[in-house]
Amino acid sequence: MRCGCRQHSHYVCVRVSVSVFGRVCLARSPNTPNYISRHAPRGTRTRLPVMPCGADSLSLGAARGHGGAQPPARRLPRVGARMPLPGGCCQTESGPRCGGLRQRRSRRTAGGPSRPSPSPRAWAPLDAPVGVWSPLAVVTLLSFASRFYRLSEPPHVCWDETHFGKMGSYYINRTFFFDVHPPLGKMLIGLAGYLSGYDGTFSFQKPGDKYENHNYLGMRGFCAFLGSCLVPFAYLTVLELSKSLSAALLAASILIFDTGCITLSQYILLDPILMFFLMGAVLSMVKYNSYAERPFSAPWWFWLNLTGVNLAGAMGVKFVGLFVVLLVGLNTVYDLWELLGDLSLSLVTLGKHLLARVFCLILLPLALYTAQFAVHFAVLNKSGPGDGFFSSAFQSRLIGNNLHNVSVPEHLAYGSVITMKNLRMAGGYLHSHGHLYPEGVGARQQQVTAYLHKDSNNLWIIKKHDSNTDLLDPSYSVEFVKHGDVIRLEHKETSRNLHSHQHEAPMTRKHFQVTGYGINGTGDANDFWRVEVVGRKAGKLIKVLRSQIRLTHLATGCILGSTGKTLPKWGWEQVEVTCTPYVKETPNALWNVEDHINPKLPNISLDVLKPSFPEILLESHMVMIRGNSGLKPKENEVTSKPWHWPINYQGLRFSGVNETDYRVYLLGNPVVWWLNLITIGLYLIMATCTIVAMKRGVELSTELKELSDVLLHSGGQIMLGWLLHYLPFFMMGRVLYFHHYFPAMLFSSMLTGITWDTLLKFCAWRLSFCSVGRRVYTYGTPVLMLLIVYSFYLFYPLSYGMVGPLASDPKSPMAGLKWLESWEF
Repeated sequence: MRCGCRQHSHYVCVRVSVSVFGRVCLARSPNTPNYISRHAPRGTRTRLPVMPCGADSLSLGAARGHGGAQPPARRLPRVGARMPLPGGCCQTESGPRCGGLRQRRSRRTAGGPSRPSPSPRAWAPLDAPVGVWSPLAVVTLLSFASRFYRLSEPPHVCWDETHFGKMGSYYINRTFFFDVHPPLGKMLIGLAGYLSGYDGTFSFQKPGDKYENHNYLGMRGFCAFLGSCLVPFAYLTVLELSKSLSAALLAASILIFDTGCITLSQYILLDPILMFFLMGAVLSMVKYNSYAERPFSAPWWFWLNLTGVNLAGAMGVKFVGLFVVLLVGLNTVYDLWELLGDLSLSLVTLGKHLLARVFCLILLPLALYTAQFAVHFAVLNKSGPGDGFFSSAFQSRLIGNNLHNVSVPEHLAYGSVITMKNLRMAGGYLHSHGHLYPEGVGARQQQVTAYLHKDSNNLWIIKKHDSNTDLLDPSYSVEFVKHGDVIRLEHKETSRNLHSHQHEAPMTRKHFQVTGYGINGTGDANDFWRVEVVGRKAGKLIKVLRSQIRLTHLATGCILGSTGKTLPKWGWEQVEVTCTPYVKETPNALWNVEDHINPKLPNISLDVLKPSFPEILLESHMVMIRGNSGLKPKENEVTSKPWHWPINYQGLRFSGVNETDYRVYLLGNPVVWWLNLITIGLYLIMATCTIVAMKRGVELSTELKELSDVLLHSGGQIMLGWLLHYLPFFMMGRVLYFHHYFPAMLFSSMLTGITWDTLLKFCAWRLSFCSVGRRVYTYGTPVLMLLIVYSFYLFYPLSYGMVGPLASDPKSPMAGLKWLESWEF
């Protein structure tokens, strides 16, 4: 293939690799094998001349990835990349020059027509080994130093260590527990404790408990290690997106010197683990995008698979990991859409791209996520404090539970003595006792409640609605209860029937009251209930543990259920049971039979009724989702709203409340957080102006095109990540805390690095006609870094602990630093 040189047809184009693929011209004479060597000055080292072949080009700084800006990863390795020309390119003693920048300059020198020269860059690319890896080593060292400094202080339980440290102990002891988050984060904490010598015997009872001789540093150190990795991850992500060392250093500096990130990384919490996988997924996504011109190569497969692994990790720590899944999903959809528009690709190749992403970004994460739960259920095989949140069938698989290895009759029959458990989370057993409802609370009849513990008052006898015969008499044959039968439930201890009527329930006024009524099983028509099995047809038998049943009141049509509301002291603070006229398929209105006593029926081992792995996986997710949505703030607990977070309005007290306590306070570095907040607005303005200018057809120089590409494409990806990790919290009904914003804060910090670097480069380009231009870019980023470091110098005691007077005292080292009244340090 020939190059665009009209003077010498003997120049040919070949492909070479200089960080990225591009085309260059190699001089060849048809008459001599070394045209250049023969005419080069003696004593000089000669090489084949190199020149650009094509007008649409990038600078070497962009091509190498050090300094300057870069278009999106798909268009980065462009054919025709501009390369710097060595001295003597295409020169002979008398022949004309072959195109390129040096040729145009020589012609102007010789008196040719004058043309305005392009403005020189105010920033310069850096050499790869010095310009990239040395700063990476420095920021990584600073990150680890800041996170591991005073890691052992304070030597007592701080904030949510009481939860996640305790859960790590449960894994070491193999004791089953319940948490609203998936298991991976707690499993890793337990593994870190086990490997570091912690024996799982510390109780983690409440904040402030001394660790004494228990080894807690292994778990804290593991979280600090993962929190330290966030800085190099952010550095590499911004470097890959912007191809600018200064942008990467600014983003890394923000995270190194943010007091909030340091605090959140130094304790036994899920947040550093979640953010590690989140940033790992973002970095992997950006890296595999950069190999878009080399699809199905080894690096491309590596980063694509690593993206899937990190997605599984993020989902396995907290459900908010789904936000980064959505970010990667949108990136993938855009990527495939661009491939669809590439007519040079065959349908077979498009199919390969689609299958690669389905396997690596969908099937692989799901397989790893499911494997986490398989390990979780295999390790936690002993009965523990989480049993009551799960169904009776689930509990039967736990060693030490009263249902484990128990033999009971399989199918329900008339005359059986049973207990019934509500399927709502912590719903309790259907219960009654000899106490009556007080005056003014419906009918003054016997109370019926839901009780969370095993008790003889949970026992009920199932009888026919029109007969009071003792069906356990050997003279009567066994008759099984079937779906659709009308039954009567008699309380075994008091001989009163389960009853409802149109009196108001004690707490939920729109529901009907449920009572115990009658004497020795004799009552009225309001004692009749139709038993229905969810998903079964009429005539089907009812299985112990497995069948989900609904009791419909025959007279009023309401459904027996548990509201979850706690009764006052007259109800012994047990859970309210009502009959709801609103027919809904919710766990509140569903029950299962747990205990089953009938001497006339053969017993079977409950092992045969144990749920399968898919069933317990589904149940655990339903319980976690219900638990997450039902989280309420504890007494005197500091909660916050999403609009508080970006403005650093209010922090969280990790430890200590008075002058003698060792006080740690979770609060972001004010300069960092307010700079990030300003940057979001600045980015929107810059992006809007750039889009409008491009829409209006404004001619942009090569430098401005590069900057615009970085701003819109690279900055746009990060801005989308911030939106996806922040806006959903406005729609959540659960209780929210300040630490929920930190994943979004990672994106805003990277956006700050990209946005300010682009702005400073634009200012330097505009002022390139004077010496001020280069100074703007040279000193702009260091000034921002110094401001961040100075702010950290002022506020670092928030992370590393304070003892002595509070900030309101003039003698306090923090005096004068309480810039907002809502800060409580």
